[in-house]
Amino acid sequence: MQWLIVLPTLLFLISIINFFTIKQPRIHREIKDFVSVIVPLRNEAGNIEPLISALAAQVSLTHVEFILLDDDSQDQTWNLLQKNTAELDNFHLIKTAPLPAGWIGKSWGLKQLLDAAHGEIIVSLDADVRIKPDAISRSIALLEDLDLDFISPYPRQITKSLAERLVQPLLQWSWLSTLILPIAQRSSFTSMAVANGQFFIVRKSALVQAGGYEAVKSAVLDDVFLARALLKSKAHGVVVNGADIAQCRMYSSWGEIKFGYGKSLRHGFGSPVGLLTALIFLLITGIAPIVIALTGSIWGWIGYGLITCTRLLSAIIARARLFDALLHPLSTALLIYLILYSYIKRGQIQWKGRTI
Repeated sequence: MQWLIVLPTLLFLISIINFFTIKQPRIHREIKDFVSVIVPLRNEAGNIEPLISALAAQVSLTHVEFILLDDDSQDQTWNLLQKNTAELDNFHLIKTAPLPAGWIGKSWGLKQLLDAAHGEIIVSLDADVRIKPDAISRSIALLEDLDLDFISPYPRQITKSLAERLVQPLLQWSWLSTLILPIAQRSSFTSMAVANGQFFIVRKSALVQAGGYEAVKSAVLDDVFLARALLKSKAHGVVVNGADIAQCRMYSSWGEIKFGYGKSLRHGFGSPVGLLTALIFLLITGIAPIVIALTGSIWGWIGYGLITCTRLLSAIIARARLFDALLHPLSTALLIYLILYSYIKRGQIQWKGRTI
C-alpha cells in the first residue's frame, strides 16, 4: 500500500514550495503607464453599482480609462451603466455588435473592448469581482517588478453555501498543488498555463503578438487558453495570489455551480485521454486514501493526511475556511460528478441565455 502516498507526497512538496514562493501584489506606487480597464457585461444589473464604485475608487493610476461593454443584456444593465457613469469622464460605454459565427460571447466582447482601448496595459475584469482601491496599481507594480508580460491575480473566492464550500476551493488547490510556480513564471510551456479571467493584467503589445482575443474566440475557458496563447508567443507570466486585493462570489447555489462548471470543465482536459487521466488522478489522490484508510490501513491515513495538508496550505493562501480541507474526499467526488456531467451534457447547457 506504500504506493498510495507517492502522489500525495509529491503534491504536498509542491504545495510547500508554492506556499513560500507565491507572489502577491504588495508594493503600492504610482503607475505612469496608460492603463485600460475593460469589462464585458451580460445581464449584470445587480453588479453595476458596486462595480462602478470599485473602479472609480482606484488610486495611483496616472493615466487610466475604463471601458465597459454591454453584451446584449436582457435586463437593466445598459440603463444602469449610463446612470452610474454619467458624471465619470474616464468611463466609456460600448454596445456590442452582433455575435459573429465561431465566437464565444465573452471573447467577442473582449475583442471589441481591446479594439477601443488606448492603454499600454490591459486590465480585464469580471463584473462580479470586487477590488480594493489600490488593487490595480499594486498588481501592475508587481507585473513591472517581475518583468513579466502578464499576471493573473487570483481573487479570494467567497463561499457561503455548502456546495460552494465543497467545490470552489478546488480552483486554487488544483494549481497550487500541481504547478511549481517559480518554474512556471519563466517557462514557455503551454502546459504550465494557469489564469483566472476574473482579474487579468497583460501588456497590450504581448496580447497583440499572441493574436489578441481572436486567438481564443471559441474557447469557453478563455482565460486559460489566452495564457497558453501568450506563452506560445514567448510571453511570460504567472498566476499570483490576489486574495488580499480582490474577491469574487463566482456562484451562489448548487444549480449555478452545476451549470457553470458544466459548460467549461470538459474543455480543460484536451482529449478523452486527458479526461481519463484527470479522473484517475482525482480517484488516487482524493478518494482512494480515505477509502483504504477506513479499512484500517496506516498508508491510507498517511495519504489522506498529506492531501489534507495540501488543502490547508491552499486555504491559508486563498483565505478560505481551514475546516473544509477535511472534506476533500467529498469535494473530489463532487468534482468528478461535475466533470462527467460536463462531458455528457456537452452542447446542451444554457449560460446567460446562450447555449454553450
